[in-house]
Amino acid sequence: MPYRENRNASSAGGMMRSVPKSRNQVEIQVGLIGDAQVGKTSLMVKYVQNIFNEEYTQTLGVNFLKRTVSVRSTDIVFSLLDLGGQKEFINMLPIATVGSAAIVFLFDLTRPETLNSIKNWYRQANGLNEMAIPILVGTKYDLFINLDKEHQDSISRLSMEIAQVMDSPLVFCSTSKSINVQKIFKIALSKIFNLTLTIPEINEIGDPLLIYKTLGNNFNNNRSHNSSPIRTNNNNNSNNDTNSNNDGNSNTVNNNNYSALDNSNYPNPTASEHLNRIKNLHQCLRHAQLRCLRVV
Repeated sequence: MPYRENRNASSAGGMMRSVPKSRNQVEIQVGLIGDAQVGKTSLMVKYVQNIFNEEYTQTLGVNFLKRTVSVRSTDIVFSLLDLGGQKEFINMLPIATVGSAAIVFLFDLTRPETLNSIKNWYRQANGLNEMAIPILVGTKYDLFINLDKEHQDSISRLSMEIAQVMDSPLVFCSTSKSINVQKIFKIALSKIFNLTLTIPEINEIGDPLLIYKTLGNNFNNNRSHNSSPIRTNNNNNSNNDTNSNNDGNSNTVNNNNYSALDNSNYPNPTASEHLNRIKNLHQCLRHAQLRCLRVV
């Protein structure tokens, strides 16, 4: 622990050991679900370890990693759970969903059928955890931009429709090119704690979409603190080192991105709201399926 001079101290040596400032620690569980090979493990490892490997094997069961970021005087511990997308692992879905403050629904931008599967993933995850904030993420944007414009337009518009129905932020990302990876979890943090995020939105077709300001806010109306899956602890460790990533991000969150830290309100939509959301999502996918399949 470093020492610093305290000119008002009465100690004999004129030196006084600095007292570390008390820090709060908040643990947040985030589930990552979606079809097999959509990039769940790649996203998790990229965010936590800043590593990308094209040779990942399929997840057998559930993978688990943690990362700590700092916001003002609070250490946020993200506990990330990556569920294998194969049908035989569907019985393990509660591990990745129950207790999660946010659930990231991933689909492959180059495979429209994985976007169609979001309906079932959302229905089942929502049945297990109504309080979790959904975030819809399209992966492999670096490959998506090389496809024909008709495909890009169709998938982009369909994903925006689905995000509206789910009341979910929408992000297109690339783990291999470090596009929007960090921002997914900044958005999750802002929605969980009712922060105002100042990162600019991207909503032009063909660009890596980043739409969040008007989506996911309804979850912050009725959730009570006692029913929250978020765990808080006091931590007197004042070490604030930042472990920078290659893309310029670090484990210390830029506080200028947020206007307030308010963890007094958490989402708790009513059952009827969720039922209507699922019905609308089903209709949205059904009406858009033919348009989506034409570009496969």
